Formats: sequence, structure tokens, C-alpha cells
Amino acid sequence: MRAVVLEEFGGPLEVREIERPTPGEGQVLVRVHASGVNPLDTKIRAGRAAHARVRPPAVLGMDLAGQVVETGAGVSGFTPGDEVYGLTGGVGDLQGSLAQFAAVDARLLARKPATLSMREAAALPLAVITAWEGLVDRAGVRAGQKVLVHGGAGGVGSVAVQIAAARGAEVFATASAARTPLVRRLGAVPIDYTSVPVERYVAEHTGGAGFDIVFDTVGGPVLDASFEAVRTYTGHVVSALGWGTHALAPLSFRAATYSGIFTLLPMLTGRGREHHGEILREAAALVDEGKLRPLLDGTRYTLADVADAHRSVESGTADGKVVVDVEP
Repeated sequence: MRAVVLEEFGGPLEVREIERPTPGEGQVLVRVHASGVNPLDTKIRAGRAAHARVRPPAVLGMDLAGQVVETGAGVSGFTPGDEVYGLTGGVGDLQGSLAQFAAVDARLLARKPATLSMREAAALPLAVITAWEGLVDRAGVRAGQKVLVHGGAGGVGSVAVQIAAARGAEVFATASAARTPLVRRLGAVPIDYTSVPVERYVAEHTGGAGFDIVFDTVGGPVLDASFEAVRTYTGHVVSALGWGTHALAPLSFRAATYSGIFTLLPMLTGRGREHHGEILREAAALVDEGKLRPLLDGTRYTLADVADAHRSVESGTADGKVVVDVEP
């Protein structure tokens, strides 16, 4: 089969012929139609993602959408012909999705939303699972709460806004001035972070009380700002990028709580993989109910163009999630 192989960190991504995998126990063989490109993929390629534990030569690509062609022993939830999507590889020792076929753990998969194309479905898994783990699993988002999403126009942020709104919360989201119309269309009250300081938007939108949930998808100084924006006593801050050094005093003085998210953990350890499948099934239902849609960049890429796809993500010029067409 054809696949994109990284021979060494920082080196080129090259299309090669490699052996087609065979599904083992608990696995399904998926013919990959589309592979989503995440900022983490570009960091892995450059050797700047030690937490992903990839050892070249490796096939990258974490998100996929495709069709089941074969099932291994012990698999009962899928049959050949099923259209599926998932966050399935490209980290640890798991083969990625930039290949014509991938043998993946069936627990990491769910049936593709019926109302999405393969390209659209491949744009969702990492973003959906990260947003869901933060908002639903960690913070327990519910109707009547005020939720602030930092980076509301980004890949994870745009999905988080929609999930919070679908669960009945009143959603606010930070973005640049140019992106505020998009945030509003997604269902959130936009906040221009370039011109409005934390104190002002907390006073304006919460009467100074703070937000019930603050979801940080940016990290660094934005996580520090999150500690200042959360509600006293009952507020909860969640971050997908809480890897720096931060002063906890602002959070402690509010007697609020914090959770971190490490979406790759089930893929790296093998523990908790079935929950990824559960999240994707819930997300598919939201999609088919018209409550969740991916933001997709319109440029088309093939396996031969993966380097261009990575450059688009790295440069920030993509207008939505970049997706590679593996098998049109």
C-alpha cells in the first residue's frame, strides 16, 4: 500500500510502498479515505513532541475517516462496509492515517456521522475528544452555566463552543476581531481578546462573579488569564495545553478547581480506549441532529501533497481544519 513515511525527525515526508497491515485481535482494517492534519502532527514531524513517543520510521496522521474492509478476532461492533471515523494512530507505536489502510483498535472507532462526508468526518476526532473530555468529563457542563472558551475560532475551540451550546450552556469565546463573526455563528458571544482585558469581560458578562467553566485551548498566558476569569468557589478551569509553569495563587484565592487534558493517553497506554469510541458516538449524534459541524479548509491535498498540508497548518494560513484525501 502507499503511505507517507517519516524516516527521521525534521526530515521530509515521503510517499512509499509499505506492507499492508493485517488486523489483529480486537482490530479492524480500515481503508482510509481522509486524514485530518493537526498542529500536533507538525510538531511530531519536527521532533518537538516527546509526549507522543513516536520512533521513526513512522507513518503519521492521527485522525481518519474510512471504510471497514476486514475485522480481526473478537470484533463484534463493526462489519465490512461500515463507514467509520476515529483518533486512531500516528503516536506511540500506532500506525498513522496517512496510508491507504490502517489496522486500528476497534475501541477507538465509531460509525461516521451520516450527514458528513469522509473529509468532514476526518476533521473531527481529535478536536471532539479533547473538547468533550474537558467540558463534559472534567467540568460536567450543563444548562444554566456560563462557559468561556479561549480560542473559540480554533480547531478544538470551535468544537468546544458547539458542544457547550448543545448542552444548554451560555457560551462566550475569545477570538481576534477578524474571527468574532465566526464565533458568533458557532453560538457564542465573542470577546476580542486583543482589546478587552480579563477584568472588563468578567465584569461585563458575569457581573464580576466569573465564569462557571473556563476552557483554555491556547496555553501559556491564556491559562493564567483563565485563573483570573473563573467563578469563586464553584468555578472550574480546564486546559488542553497546561504544560508550562504557572502561579496558582489566582485560582487558589478563588477556591476554584483545575483539570488538565491529555487526549493521547488511551492511545499510548491502551487504557480507556473504549471511552474514545463512546465520545465519537455521542458526537456523531450531535452532528446528525444539526448541533455540531466541523470547520473545514477548502484546499484539497493528496498523499503527495502532505508537506504542503503541514506547511499550511504551521503557517496559520488554513481557514479551518486541513484534511488530506487519501482515497477519494
